[in-house]
Amino acid sequence: MSEDRGPSPSAARASREVRAVVGRLRRRIRGAAGAEGISLPQASVLSRLADNEGLTTSDLAAAEGVRHQSMTSTVAGLTALGLVERRRDPADGRRLLIAVTAEGRRRAEEGRQARGEWLAAELDRKCTEEERRTVIAAMAVLERLVHD
Repeated sequence: MSEDRGPSPSAARASREVRAVVGRLRRRIRGAAGAEGISLPQASVLSRLADNEGLTTSDLAAAEGVRHQSMTSTVAGLTALGLVERRRDPADGRRLLIAVTAEGRRRAEEGRQARGEWLAAELDRKCTEEERRTVIAAMAVLERLVHD
């Protein structure tokens, strides 16, 4: 009978550090988008819809990890701003899909560009060339974790 000893101490530490840094980095990147007039949850939903045309409120709630009622409120705010619209699902007329409008797509793209520019500027300002190469190498290692 073999004993399951769990992950090595270095794997456990790497796990804690990656999760902590990724969480903080994600918040900083999202904040850098300068999403004027919309909340961070709204900006996240707008970005998701720009990548996935036509999702239900339930789909969005599951993807964002929030309750259906919270997502309904988020979508209502985006609808009021003219950034998303509800459409009947052509495959099932009983379902309503949430789709990004042209203005919503423009705002999502502006946000992506702002986030990318912020991160590139921070990497340029705070890291040496060698450190940036290390980040690139580390991303290749982390990428392996998300592929089966």
